Amino acid sequence: MPHHRPSTLRNRLLRAMAPEDFARLEPHLEPIALQLREVVIAADAAVDELFFIETGMVSISTAHDERRIEVSLVGSEGLVGAVPVALDCTTTPHVHFVQLAGEALSIGRDALCAALAESPTLRRLLLRYVHSLIVQITQTAYAHASLSLESRLARWVLMCHDRTEGDELVLTHDFLSMMLGVQRAGVTLAIQNLEGAGRIRAKRRRIEVLDRAKLLALTNGSYGTPEAEYARLIEGA
Repeated sequence: MPHHRPSTLRNRLLRAMAPEDFARLEPHLEPIALQLREVVIAADAAVDELFFIETGMVSISTAHDERRIEVSLVGSEGLVGAVPVALDCTTTPHVHFVQLAGEALSIGRDALCAALAESPTLRRLLLRYVHSLIVQITQTAYAHASLSLESRLARWVLMCHDRTEGDELVLTHDFLSMMLGVQRAGVTLAIQNLEGAGRIRAKRRRIEVLDRAKLLALTNGSYGTPEAEYARLIEGA
């Protein structure tokens, strides 16, 4: 009989799997809570457990001199820990920590690797996801090197908006300064500029998206390519 995924499943990567591939993983998936600021994969530690995000967001960031700069973001579209495991590495120099509390389905590295060894279609899907994540990282590098602070902020707001329900985002100034690699004063000014242009509304510890089109117009091509690659390669759009 064909295997059916639970109707409550939120993770888009799991939902995109062939039924037989999901059936390989399902017995090993364990629901867990993601606590704010929790480190789910530490820098240079063994990657023994991976996380299919159901709700919430996990940041992947550098870990130098206790200052973190975000290089990519994973929400319900992805798998935290995918890059080192797919590329057969036991550790990663990046720290993976929760920036928006939520829920995930965890799976042990050994169980996932056994399934990947059994299924070429599952391995292909995971490698395609890794490709989309690498594209996201390269777009982050482009944005940091070439764009204004307001443009970079607009990009991250759009990315966070994609990974949350509704238009209100829980984004502290500390988180935004890490994402953008700037001091809090610069974040405050950028938020004020976006708010003055009617793109967002700033609240205490929150940002409300008012006009996605106006935010998109600021990104100068730094937003959209990873998202399009994901849709094309993972979801067949």
